[in-house]
Parts: sequence; structure tokens; C-alpha cells
Amino acid sequence: MLLSEIASRLGLTLKGRDMEISGVNTLADATPSELSFLANPKYAPQLETTSAGAVIIIADQAPDSLSCLLSANPYLDFARSVQLFAKTQGCFSGVSELAFVHDEAVVDAGAAIAPFAFIGRGARVEPGVRIFSGAYVGEDCVIGEDTTIYPNCSLMAGTVVGKRVILHAGTVLGSDGFGFAQAASGMTKFPQIGRTVIEDDVEIGANTTIDRAALGETRVGQGTKIDNLVQLGHNVRVGRNCIIVAQVGIAGSTSLGDGVILAGQVGVAGHIHLGDGCRIGAKSGVGKDVPPGTDLSGIPVMPHGTFLRTSAIIPKLPEMKRRLGKLEKELAALREELANKG
Repeated sequence: MLLSEIASRLGLTLKGRDMEISGVNTLADATPSELSFLANPKYAPQLETTSAGAVIIIADQAPDSLSCLLSANPYLDFARSVQLFAKTQGCFSGVSELAFVHDEAVVDAGAAIAPFAFIGRGARVEPGVRIFSGAYVGEDCVIGEDTTIYPNCSLMAGTVVGKRVILHAGTVLGSDGFGFAQAASGMTKFPQIGRTVIEDDVEIGANTTIDRAALGETRVGQGTKIDNLVQLGHNVRVGRNCIIVAQVGIAGSTSLGDGVILAGQVGVAGHIHLGDGCRIGAKSGVGKDVPPGTDLSGIPVMPHGTFLRTSAIIPKLPEMKRRLGKLEKELAALREELANKG
């Protein structure tokens, strides 16, 4: 499409000549017919060497040598431009004869179900839903409008998924929570009879698992984005617009407020609350409640500034230990000398 058309669709100002744009790419790899962007100043030198035909950029950084779309937030607007060129995955429509759809399931005529998907008794699939091959939708599940379920996802019985949700390949929703009671004869399973609820506009990464509640609900709030390989235990409640990065594990009955950010490999203990807007650094271990708006890092977690200062000291510890040993010997010698002098 023409660069001027992209500018119009995104509400941006075009500086320079108009041209036909065939796609989007990075500054390093773009061709003369592609659109790129500059958001991180460290990549600014690439403006001099890029072959891109045009860039999305803030006004005071726009070079005269390139056509530019002027933006207050280049990264956001580039993401919006990518949406204009992104091709939808999947080439199927309607309900495949090779899919299993239970007679008591309700599938809207506007849904698309690929071969070898399974739709169980009492399930409801609303308009615009796309279910890829190998997906399992159990009894009494509800899948809201325009939701996409990629291959080999499993929605166990009673799972509720809202509108415009994206479940990437291998996601498991509503598997049994890890609940057992100890007895003299061994471990007795605590039946998990609650459900899992995913609200509207949530995206869940590949091979993430979200357990059903023991009683009540496990719930993920509207607009939350969850990365690959994340584990949410039973009865966890995640607020709206949270970001949960890869390999995070959240133990049962913990709740997150709105806008919480958990970086990669954060571990969160059970039965605690993380307040609105708190941010937890990568590989941190959270074992107690976190007040709203708090930035924490480390194991166990501490204020992020304290963690940075502590991290700066750690490499110096061997030398500090050597010096401390030397000072202890000198102090012992002085004490001995003073004792000998009476």
C-alpha cells in the first residue's frame, strides 16, 4: 500500500516523498520497498546505512534522506503498521468433517474448526472462533467471539474463555490443580471441582498451563498478556492488563492486582497478594505480600535499588574477604602486643 495510506490509517504525518510499501522490517534488514522504525536510540547510527524506504520515527530525529512517518511513540505505531501487513494463519473455514463435534455442542455457523479438533458435550463456540487441529475443547466449555485456539491446546471441562483471546500452541487450561491431603497411607487427591476463566483480550503463550480451581475459580483478567511456559496454580487470580513473562510460576491462591509485571522466571509463593502496578525483576522469589506500585528484585525479593547495589558488591566479596582476614590478623597482633605491655 502507499506510504500515505499507512500514514492516514495510523493517524501519522508523512514527511518526504510518497511511495509503495510492500512490507515491514528492521533497519538492518529492510529493503527499499519496506517500512522500518527507530525507537531505541542505540540503533540511531543504522539510519545512515539502512536500505529501508521509510521509517517511523519521532520528529526531531527524522533524517532528510528518508521518507518518514512522524510519531510520538514509534514502537507502538510500528506495531500497528505490522498489523496492516500481517497474514492470518490458517486456511480453513467452516466445520471440518474430520473434526469431532458432539451432538449437544453448540457451534456458531461463523466459527471455523479444523480437522481433528474435538468439541465436547455442552460446549459453546461463538462466532468468529478459530480452532486449529489437535485442539481439545471439553464438556461445557465456553469460547467467546473471535477467539483463536492454535494447535494442540487443551481446554478441560467447564473452562470459560472470553472474546478475542489468543491461545498459542500447547496451552492447557483447566487441568487439575496440585491438591493433595496427606494420610498415613500416602497422598489423597483433593478433587479439583472449580473452573478456569479467561477474560476478554487475553493472550496466552505456547505451553503455558493454568490450573482449574480446587473450589471456585482460577481467573485471568481482561487484557493480560502471558508468555510461553508459564504456570498458574489453582485459584490464582490475575488482574487486568498484567504482563507475565516466560517461565514464571505462581503458586495456588495467590492474587495479582491490575497492571502487575512479572519478569522471566519469577517464582511467587501461594496465598499472597501482589498489589496494583508492582514490578518484579527476573529470577526473583516472592514470598510475602507486595504493596501496590513497588519495584522488587532478588531472592528473597528486596527493593530494586537495594538489589542493584547488592549485585554490584557481590563480585568484590572475595577481595573483601581477603582484606578482612588480613585486618583480623593485624587486630589480633595489636591486641597481643597491648596485652604484653600490661
